[in-house]
This record gives sequence, structure tokens and C-alpha cells, in this order.
Amino acid sequence: MLAVFDLVLPLFGLVFLGYLSGKLARIPVEGLAWMNFFIVYIALPALFYQLLSTTPVEQFANVGFIVVSILATFIIFCLGLSLGLWRGRGNLPEATIQGLAAAYGNIGYMGPPLALAAFGPAAGVPVALIFCFENAMHFTLAPLLMAIDEKGEHHRIALVGQILKKIFTHPFILATIAGVTASVFQFQPPVMLDQFLELLARSAGPCALFVMGVTAALRPLKRLPVELSYLVPVKLVIHPLLVYGLMIWLVPDVEPIWLYSAVLLAALPSATNVFVIAQQYGVWQERASSAVVISTLFSMLTVTAFLYIVQSGWLAK
Repeated sequence: MLAVFDLVLPLFGLVFLGYLSGKLARIPVEGLAWMNFFIVYIALPALFYQLLSTTPVEQFANVGFIVVSILATFIIFCLGLSLGLWRGRGNLPEATIQGLAAAYGNIGYMGPPLALAAFGPAAGVPVALIFCFENAMHFTLAPLLMAIDEKGEHHRIALVGQILKKIFTHPFILATIAGVTASVFQFQPPVMLDQFLELLARSAGPCALFVMGVTAALRPLKRLPVELSYLVPVKLVIHPLLVYGLMIWLVPDVEPIWLYSAVLLAALPSATNVFVIAQQYGVWQERASSAVVISTLFSMLTVTAFLYIVQSGWLAK
């Protein structure tokens, strides 16, 4: 157990440090803009590229792993959506945000630093694959469901263009494509460039976790929505259990590190992007923010418990 605490406490300590800084320092939320830009457009793409460019190309062809990961997340999204439709009496936009809160994990900011710290560089490929394909799914579902009642061929064409633009201009996805391409052609960057990318990659995890804490501090909870009583358990408990069960059942030859990485990413709290999407459409904004903050707090317990189970050998492959 001590080894697990040695692993997670420094990582969650960065989140807490960010939270404390956000509470104590009188810096407006706009101060996060450049830090977020650095993380999303520079540091994390450099990390993904560094991990993937040195990976044997045959590892990218694990179709069963990708399909099962997406399937599990889609099932969880449908569960959250159905619960939202039932509770909201058919309010599709609000139910869509609830579906995202249940299924869209913080696989960008928290995923890479946690998985790499827990399982080593070998976790980089499954993390990157899950991120790319699951984000593509979320970027498709959100605008599609929000616009489902709108009519007109012109609007449908514009919607398809909007979805494709979000997918193929996302810096993480572009970095993944570049990394896979470099792996295929065995591209070796000049030493100076490689060291520069390595420096950026090492800064990604600490910066991302710190910003998560600051973001939570700058979004104070006014009340606890009743929806969190089922959304948080679905995200932090049911989602990873479903990923584990489907992986064991449908992909029996999955590598242990790939399995553990997939379950860990499923166990992560709701992504900040859930709040961003809620803001974009002006739907369920305050409750989406609460879902991100509360699930992040509880994930400190559930993620620690999961890593302890893995290190204790209780999680059968």
C-alpha cells in the first residue's frame, strides 16, 4: 500500500497544490488561458509524439482493444443519456451533457501522467489510442445530439464539417498521427529537436495536474445536484468495471499493461471538456462544473484503490 501512496500522492499533490493556489492567489480565471494553451497545443502533443514515434508499428493494429474500449464508453454514455432523459422528461440537450459527464473521462490531462507513472512508457500507446478514438466519438456525439431536432440539408452538411474539423484539428490527434507516421518510417529527429521535445513532454504532466486543481478552485460549488448521486458512481465505478469485463471477455489476449491502462482511463473523473461543451451550448453549465469537481475529488479514492488492486495482484488478467 505504501508503494501506491508513493505513486499517487505526488500526482494528486500537484492537483491539491493547484487547488490551494487557486484559492489563495487572487488571479482571475483568464490567467489560465496561456497555461491551457501550452498544455493542450504544445506540451501534451509533444508527449504523445515522443511516446508513439518510438513504438513498434505493429502495436498500433490492436483493433479489438480499440473497439472494446469505444464500445464500453459508448454504453456508459447511453446509460448516462438514458438516465438524463428519464429524469429530465425528455430534455435531450441536458441528457447529452449528463451522458458526457458519465462517459467522458479526463483522459487528456490526467490520463498520460497517471498511466505513465503507474505502468511505465509501455502505457503510452494504449493511452494515446484510447484518447484519439474516444475523443472522436465524443466530438461526434455532442454536436450530433444537440442538433438532432434541427432540419435542413445545409445544416447537416455544416454539422459534418464541424465534426470533422474538431476531430482532425485537435492537437492531440494531430500529434498521434505524426507519431505513428514517424514510427512507420522510423524517423529519427536531430538530437537538438529530440531533446526539445523531451523537455516539453516532461512538463506536460505536472502542468496539466496543477491546472486541474486551479480550475477546480475557481469553480466554487454552490450546490450539489442530485444527478451526481448516480453520475459519479457510473463514471468512477461502473465505467472501469465494464471496461475490465468486456476486455477480459472479448479481448482475452490483451496485454496486462494495455488492460490496466484502459481500466485506469475509464476510472478517471469527468473531463473539463464536459463543462466546456455545456458552456458552448448554454446547457446544464453549473451542474456540469459540479460533476467535474466532485468526480475529481472522489477519483482520488477510486484511482488509489484501483492501483492498489493492480499492485496487489488481485486484478486477474
